[in-house]
Amino acid sequence: MSERATFDPNAPAGKDSGVFGLPFTEEDSALVYLPVPWEATTSYGGGTSEGPRAILEASKQVDLYDLDVEKPYAAGLCMLQESEEVRAWNGAAKELAQEVIEGWGERPTDELEALAQKVTVFSRKLNDYVEAETGRLLDAGKIPAIVGGDHAVPLGALRAVGSRASSFGVLHFDAHADLRDAYEGFQYSHASILRNVLDEVPAVTKLVQVGIRDVCEQEIDFATEQGDRVVMFDDRTIQRSKAHGESFASLADRIVAELPERLWVTFDIDGLDPRYCPHTGTPVPGGLDFSEAVHILRTVVLAGKTIIGFDLNEVAPNLSDENDEWDANVGARLLYKLTGFCLASRGLATLRP
Repeated sequence: MSERATFDPNAPAGKDSGVFGLPFTEEDSALVYLPVPWEATTSYGGGTSEGPRAILEASKQVDLYDLDVEKPYAAGLCMLQESEEVRAWNGAAKELAQEVIEGWGERPTDELEALAQKVTVFSRKLNDYVEAETGRLLDAGKIPAIVGGDHAVPLGALRAVGSRASSFGVLHFDAHADLRDAYEGFQYSHASILRNVLDEVPAVTKLVQVGIRDVCEQEIDFATEQGDRVVMFDDRTIQRSKAHGESFASLADRIVAELPERLWVTFDIDGLDPRYCPHTGTPVPGGLDFSEAVHILRTVVLAGKTIIGFDLNEVAPNLSDENDEWDANVGARLLYKLTGFCLASRGLATLRP
């Protein structure tokens, strides 16, 4: 009898079990998580490269019965092994990048620009790796889900989707617009991810940003130049609308109405109020409540739209206190919610009333 047939979702996670305490392999999973331990261009707080490992460990404490989606686990969920090669690239690139970051604020020099180009070489390797792995999963009929790492990591995944789809949208949860052009000299900075997506993945016909509350003039100008391709529901607009009596349900409807029928969800954990993940790389006051983010995702499914894949990034464990598992706990639970709604949008799980 197979492990799937004998698996007890009510039992505690086994010592050698996989993500969420599940027994599934890549072969018998509908959705596969690709962990990416990368934070080369992190410019403020650190630790996000440890996010995938921390989320994996915390996931084994998540109860599998979900109040929004019935039995997400039943479709089969598996997290791949981390790539030691990616970890090595990250270490080398981060060492180079720190010297650039420390000197860039004074005045960019030819030497710093040359170092930034060396970081870009590693970033391109990372992008190619994520693109190849995501493409492999897509071609095998799997739903890809990227677990970072800093927010630079999903570019390769979106390239892979873009090379196989004529058009799709991106639903972006974040405190930051991430539309900067080569931030601190790095072409593939975590602060440039959505700029790079719009520049390099023409199949992305719509970017809908939610929770943004920390932007620069360059980003606002770039978003404006994109016309209808970029719609920003910044935190100020959301909070003012609520203060003037608009229900969050109405706001969620307006957000989802901007999305095309097929979409990728990219979720930077700092899009949530920082009380949820205080050790994320660049926390900003304000932001969405956990339940508000869940409501938007539920509204996507109720609207009949299809989530073709997703990524979760910028979860950083408290490196100064190994007993503080709060960030990873929140990250694991958000990952399970993203998983459930993604599966429900594709008819692989049932949305509960």
